[in-house]
Amino acid sequence: MGAKQSAMAKDGQTAITYTYTDEAPMLATHAFYPIIQAFCSQAKIPVQIRDISVAGRLISHFPDYLSPEQKKESLTPETPTIEVDQLAALGEMAKGGKANIIKLPNVSASLPQLKECIAELQGKGYKIPNYPEDPKDDAEKEIKARYAKVLGSAVNPVLREGNSDRRAAVPVKEYAFKYPHSMGKWLPDSKTHVSSMEEGDFFSHEKSVVISEKCEARIEMLSEDGKVTVLKDKLTLQKDEVLDASFINCKMLRRFFEEQIAERGVMFSLHLKATMMKVSDPIMFGHCVKAYFKDVFAKYAETFEKIGVNANNGLGDMAKINEAQIRRANLGWSPRSRIPSRPQIQRKSVFSPRRDGSLWVCVIN
Repeated sequence: MGAKQSAMAKDGQTAITYTYTDEAPMLATHAFYPIIQAFCSQAKIPVQIRDISVAGRLISHFPDYLSPEQKKESLTPETPTIEVDQLAALGEMAKGGKANIIKLPNVSASLPQLKECIAELQGKGYKIPNYPEDPKDDAEKEIKARYAKVLGSAVNPVLREGNSDRRAAVPVKEYAFKYPHSMGKWLPDSKTHVSSMEEGDFFSHEKSVVISEKCEARIEMLSEDGKVTVLKDKLTLQKDEVLDASFINCKMLRRFFEEQIAERGVMFSLHLKATMMKVSDPIMFGHCVKAYFKDVFAKYAETFEKIGVNANNGLGDMAKINEAQIRRANLGWSPRSRIPSRPQIQRKSVFSPRRDGSLWVCVIN
């Protein structure tokens, strides 16, 4: 079904497109979407649903691995078959300027989550290939490139190419002004603080240039031994576009983590955007995991290497040995540090400065 056809009803009226995503929003959709259909049908407003879940997007990138029967499957009778890239269709629809897309929260899949999804689909009879960690040939490289389209925040950039409006509605703003968030009183002896690197980080190394004319460029990595690796070829740049580049010193990053992790009697919380910055942030997260569990990595270095523990994947890999061995005696261990897409120990810590620098934390041992 084409983007224009799906965006418009038969009488020319713009349809409402609801999105089928993951986890709790997906479960809620099964209960709420029929209600939306009932109300909209009374108002003669066409409504449709499109599958942009991790599983749905993953399958759509491997139509050549589906059986003829599987290619005919669809979420609903009115929904395109699973071999259709419904996210791409929504992206084209959003560019048209007349789309009404209700985008529900969706999973920005980390690599461990992607692998779990692949295994689950394979268990359901979908003969999609395994994820090639280290591609050996062009075929495996092509498979990895397909999977890369599903990793991280793959949905939002596509839908935001259109006329996406994320501004808060006026009534919401007025309510916030009238009933502002409560502010706590900080105690003079509060140990709470927010830290960032003072040198050696992306900010201190950042360089920008304005492109004088339309051209193509490529991103290269020059290693210490002089070897050049092309990271991205044929990067199209427009006239007056700003090209920005930077790097971070990993040794200084590790030292910064070790200084901040030093015992102060407060909860340590790391905030990254690993789902959007899916190349750099999982690596920085891995450095933090190694610094936080420095003694554990030193003690089990040989074992970790044998079983393939990757700190970038969080504690999930380390738990292959024994969760009890990797607990900190002075801090509750959180499942959020299991995978790189959920590196925060406690999301509410971002609200701490509004209160008084303190938080209620529930630790379950």
